[in-house]
Amino acid sequence: MRGTSAASLEAVRVGFEASLRAAGEQSVVLADQLYAVVDALLSSASLRRALSDPSRAAQDKAALVRQLLEGKAEPAVVDVMVDFAGARWSDDDDLVDGVEEFAAHAVLAAAEARGVLPEVEDELFRIDRMLIGQREVRRALVDRTASREARATLARTLLEGKAQPETVQLVARGAYEPRGRTMSAMLGRMGRLAARRRHLLVATVTAAAPLSPAQAERLEAMLEKTYGRPVRLAVAVDPQVLGGVRVKIGAQVVDATVEGRLDDVRRKLAG
Repeated sequence: MRGTSAASLEAVRVGFEASLRAAGEQSVVLADQLYAVVDALLSSASLRRALSDPSRAAQDKAALVRQLLEGKAEPAVVDVMVDFAGARWSDDDDLVDGVEEFAAHAVLAAAEARGVLPEVEDELFRIDRMLIGQREVRRALVDRTASREARATLARTLLEGKAQPETVQLVARGAYEPRGRTMSAMLGRMGRLAARRRHLLVATVTAAAPLSPAQAERLEAMLEKTYGRPVRLAVAVDPQVLGGVRVKIGAQVVDATVEGRLDDVRRKLAG
């Protein structure tokens, strides 16, 4: 999300964060209601257009939100949806993306209030790594020929009792409504949101073998000095890497593998 939509999302976020702090562990209630709003928006193109139409007066859109939600949702959900409707969006998909992101933030805020946000972040990464070797399960979690309820039930069956409730909720929701994304993409997105709540950067490190504690500490220190922020390493092992590491932070990739250096030499020789 960029430009107008990104600016609108940040503007709406300020007030919603205050609501999440006030709700504490009960933020999961706000999350459930926001996910229900996402489902309503996805099922009605006319509603999406009505709430994102820049030519429609903000007060008219606010009145529509209140008509639909007051008495059915928490005041904090009504208020944030009024803010969403009053903001400007590049297209109606960005509006849906924003509401969905805020629902996930509400789940993560509940984990934060319970003091388990680091565990949730770690579990999201570990589940993503686990699914790499379980192709059939990975496909089943986003299989469009299965019902949404069946996909969500599969996710809960796999994880309940083995992960924090917030982790289970996020993965089950991703399976329930993947919106064309892979499970890996959804888990990565949730992990980045969790890191943002902890004011961390997530550095995805690909190496031929697990890093030793000393290696991980040195790499974290180097990245934190470079970016001026705490960094969390998410290490993925790829036996095909010929020595060195590949580090990805957001859209930036630093390739210090042997293959990366050889490719650089080839490009320079090619002129």
